[in-house]
Amino acid sequence: MPRSARVWGVVAVAVLLSGCVPQAPAAPSQAVTPTPTAACPQVEGADLPPECAPYDPDKAMAQNDRYRERMELSAEAAEAATAPAAALHPILEELRISGPVSVDAVEQAISDAGLEHAQVREDHGDVLFGVDGPEGGCVFGAVTADDVSVEVGGYIMDGGCLPAQ
Repeated sequence: MPRSARVWGVVAVAVLLSGCVPQAPAAPSQAVTPTPTAACPQVEGADLPPECAPYDPDKAMAQNDRYRERMELSAEAAEAATAPAAALHPILEELRISGPVSVDAVEQAISDAGLEHAQVREDHGDVLFGVDGPEGGCVFGAVTADDVSVEVGGYIMDGGCLPAQ
């Protein structure tokens, strides 16, 4: 067999195997429905192309931050955490007034208030803390250059008393 016939034979086989064979047009009764291939934000007053799967961007953002929300706290746990939280506030306020506050000083203040297993970290000059309440839940807050906050609440959805950075 001549060389050119073999080359044309190889090309013909390659075309057949690659699926480049012309297809018959779809029958008029067979409607082609596009399958969504991308997620597109819903915009009021705008029609989305058929290849888009619509989503609500505001709802998606709210769900994305849900891990930071706090769970419900029982009345008993809240009541048990109120006294240590009240004792902690003036100790932290005294620290704040005395000058720059360190993570170590806040940890010691939490221990002095009778609370254990504190999570304490610095965040741009502020000191954030979260600690288990005596009967569950959390005592949490922050010491900034201008203020002290101490709150009682449930664990965050992500677990623990202090949200991840």
